[in-house]
Amino acid sequence: MRSKLPTAFGVILALVLCRAPGAHADVSRPKPHALGKEFASFQPPGQPQADDSVSVRIEEPTGVVTLRQALALALMKNPELAVFSWEARAREAQVLQARLLPNPELDVEMENFGGTGSFGGLDEAETTVQLGQLVELGGKRSKRKRAAALDQDLAGWDYEIGRIQVFTETSKAFVDVLVAQKRKELNEEFVQLAEQVLDVVAERVRAGKVSPIEEVKARVALAGRLIDKRSAEEELAAARKVLTATWGGTVPMFSAARGDLERSPEVPSFEALSERVADNPEMARWLVEIERRRASLEAERAGRFPDVRLSGGVRYINPTDDWAFVAGLSVPIPVFNRNQGATLEAQYRLAKAEEQRRALHARVQAALVGTYQRLSSARNEATSLKNDVLPGARSAFEATGEGFQQGKFGYLEVLDAQRTFFEAQARYTNAVGVLQKAIADAEGLLGEPLIEIEDPA
Repeated sequence: MRSKLPTAFGVILALVLCRAPGAHADVSRPKPHALGKEFASFQPPGQPQADDSVSVRIEEPTGVVTLRQALALALMKNPELAVFSWEARAREAQVLQARLLPNPELDVEMENFGGTGSFGGLDEAETTVQLGQLVELGGKRSKRKRAAALDQDLAGWDYEIGRIQVFTETSKAFVDVLVAQKRKELNEEFVQLAEQVLDVVAERVRAGKVSPIEEVKARVALAGRLIDKRSAEEELAAARKVLTATWGGTVPMFSAARGDLERSPEVPSFEALSERVADNPEMARWLVEIERRRASLEAERAGRFPDVRLSGGVRYINPTDDWAFVAGLSVPIPVFNRNQGATLEAQYRLAKAEEQRRALHARVQAALVGTYQRLSSARNEATSLKNDVLPGARSAFEATGEGFQQGKFGYLEVLDAQRTFFEAQARYTNAVGVLQKAIADAEGLLGEPLIEIEDPA
């Protein structure tokens, strides 16, 4: 009979060491919104690399960069977006873990040995080998898998929200570069005009036609334009760095940005946009979040059912060279802990999620109101400046300059016309910049484009 115990022990040990093949979690992400879906974005590998060298290396642009190039780089290399990608992978692994059954337990026990008298050796020993298994009741495993799957869905929504945020912020940073470039060009033009006026004034002073004080005023005006020019150059340098940071860069390598600041789509009414804001990715995410809280509540309710531990095996009785089967059942008695506290907490968190979703809806609607107001106001201002103010200001400035050279106007009239023209140009540039950034904000709220991206020729 002594040969039977190793055989039985071997069978039990084989059962313990055998394991069912684990299924890999599938990538679960929501369908991407229309905004920027044509661009590829960073995807981490299915298995981490030994050297952690998983970042995608793309050569940064060194020449003229377009909006399409900037967006493609940002969506592929933005470090914050990569964080969401890795979190999505982690949630996939969480789903895999939630599917697994509890491990069986191997219990080996020897009794009646090493004592006194007849129990001094192993002659009276009894050896028991058991295999135990925890059996989860109340549907705990299925509810755990449901909660983990919803966590994975939430990670997908977090990634989609991050993708749209990166798209929006990159678009706005690109607009800032275009505006800064335009301001720099305008200030260079203004400096040239101020230098030309100074030359004319200096010549008239030398001819004795005007007082030397007029030349002093012209030099002061030129100094002011030079200060504005340096400020515009510093503003451009900062905007270039901000744009480069969207794709994880530190030093701008591109020479210039090329884009159309005057693109202006036909914007739907506020009511139409308000209806479409329901597709906002953050709003959609909270629908999944509420389902996740419900799943958590169901999992906590299942916790009131105690789990059962089953065990079975063989016992070898050395004195008689006999063996017998043994079996056991262990059931906790839910007298004190019925998981009532955790269940109540889950109920409160579900109620909290409902309120958070309503609060988010109010914030999104308020953001849409502000964005729509900025968009409409900037568009009306830009249109009025372009069609009504700029032509008149330029005409007045040119006419005053010619009249000044002919002695028909004084320097104060020239200076006033110059200031009016410069301010109108700067105001128009600012208005179209505000308009383009408002368009980007509106697209981010809707999750869909209001105007197609077209690279300028």
